[in-house]
Amino acid sequence: MITATKKYTANEFRQLEEGDYQQLINQQLIMSPSPSSKHQEISAVIFTQIYSFVQKNKLGKAFCAPLDVYFDEDNVFEPDILFVSAQRMDIIKENGIHGAPDIILEILSVSSGYHDTKTKKRIYEKHGVKEYWMVDPMDGEVMGYKNKNGKFVEIHKGMGPFTLQILNLKIQMTDN
Repeated sequence: MITATKKYTANEFRQLEEGDYQQLINQQLIMSPSPSSKHQEISAVIFTQIYSFVQKNKLGKAFCAPLDVYFDEDNVFEPDILFVSAQRMDIIKENGIHGAPDIILEILSVSSGYHDTKTKKRIYEKHGVKEYWMVDPMDGEVMGYKNKNGKFVEIHKGMGPFTLQILNLKIQMTDN
């Protein structure tokens, strides 16, 4: 992971060229290498289940990275998977999501693990993400949090299937 030394705003971030995996975290431009094949496999398995369920039931929109999510002028992230409910579709713009998605899932990696578990988690909590999930591809552990009164409360920690509470959707960790 490479961190630029110049401080950036969300407006400056929007003017960068497409293509590189970059996020704006507390005004710092963070560039990371592409995710691992295991990361991508887990992301695809989970996203497919969410996308199919959301489409079938017309519940809103599900997206997978890369797609910028603008939280404020200092923070623009690319969550691995996100869901925006039908009631909140107005936050979906041509250049990304402007506001907190209802659900965010991050597949942890060596290069982004600290930010996913600490920095980004605090930003997600502060801006009202309703559910935040982290999946560790190394051991399959899943951690889930629900936002209650502006604070994340742990709702799941373990291996195997887990349930996205907002969608009432049980996620299988394998595609078998």
